[in-house]
Amino acid sequence: MVKIYGIPNCDTVRKAIKWLETNAIEHEFIDYRKNPLAKSEIESWDKAIGWETLLNKRSTAWKPLESSVKDNINRDVAIELMLEKVTLIKRPVLVKGKDVYLGFKPEMYQDIFV
Repeated sequence: MVKIYGIPNCDTVRKAIKWLETNAIEHEFIDYRKNPLAKSEIESWDKAIGWETLLNKRSTAWKPLESSVKDNINRDVAIELMLEKVTLIKRPVLVKGKDVYLGFKPEMYQDIFV
């Protein structure tokens, strides 16, 4: 089964879920605010797509971080930050088997599921 991670009030997450429903793709939505992620999950996503891709530097949670943190960001710090503040994770994260995809575009999902 496909798993889609995000927060329910995110427009992009809603569009992705609607696409999955419209195309009769069985899926499980995981709201990572209500169901905290395990460090191993973020580490597996990092391995698949890279922490630099996963980290949302346009997030409202990124802006108030100290410059010293932002200027010295690395994999370990980024993973800890994403565990503490899940809105620092770009969304949605789609997990299909061992494959991890980030974001939503209808064409991308079409390619994944066809």
